Amino acid sequence: MVLSALLNFFYPPPASLVVKVMAVIGFASLTNAGWMETKGKHMQYSKLRNVGDGDGSKGKITEKAKVPSKLGMIVLYTPAFLAGVSSFFLFPVTDLRFNLLRSAVTVHFFKRVLEVLFVHKFSGSMDLEAMITISLSYLASASTMIYSQELVQGLPEPAIDLKYIGVPLFLVGIGGNFYHHFLLSKLRTGAEKQYKIPQGGFFSLVICPHYFFEILGFFGICCISQTMYPFAFTMGTTFYLMGRSYATREWYKSKFEDFPKDVKALIPYIF
Repeated sequence: MVLSALLNFFYPPPASLVVKVMAVIGFASLTNAGWMETKGKHMQYSKLRNVGDGDGSKGKITEKAKVPSKLGMIVLYTPAFLAGVSSFFLFPVTDLRFNLLRSAVTVHFFKRVLEVLFVHKFSGSMDLEAMITISLSYLASASTMIYSQELVQGLPEPAIDLKYIGVPLFLVGIGGNFYHHFLLSKLRTGAEKQYKIPQGGFFSLVICPHYFFEILGFFGICCISQTMYPFAFTMGTTFYLMGRSYATREWYKSKFEDFPKDVKALIPYIF
């Protein structure tokens, strides 16, 4: 009964073992990464890159190979963007849903590349290991989303068509994410490097509204696709960003005595 209900919203699970394994690995690894964030084991980028890092001894930093932050962020997103672009040449004949899906994936990562080049301000460096790991994970997720959509070409559509809900969800998500990234970029002017409490937009409600809108955008992609892999990836991403936003809020609380107590981590009034 549960399976039949799900099939109203999703295509049948693909026959591809690769896609099934990628869905399980992606969900499990992202969920675990989110849990690790709450425990102080952070992905080594952004303001949290050295918080809790070390060999197990509190405050002891392990020396690792570094790259400039801006270069590292470009490498994070470019391969996934190129995977999206390549799909238009690899699969030239597709239906509307496939074109919407791969367009959304491509636009998502293209926007990130543009933000690195023209919006974000960077200081310091990024761990080379983290750069490679995250870049490969983005490439794998983008490629698998597109490939899983190719596998359902020609199959009957789900009984409930969500793609026309997914498109505005994606656009609101990507727009809200960009707007709050823009606000973050305006916090520091000139040669300033110190962090400040973000202001404006949804920052009055949550400390990571850019994560909230990123999740919304991925749910838009889920609705466009209506295949299992994007759903598994989105749920894993949601749990990861919940952990990341919790850690970010704790960081701000530790750095600023005047941090507003009513500002939540990710979900207004709730979390």
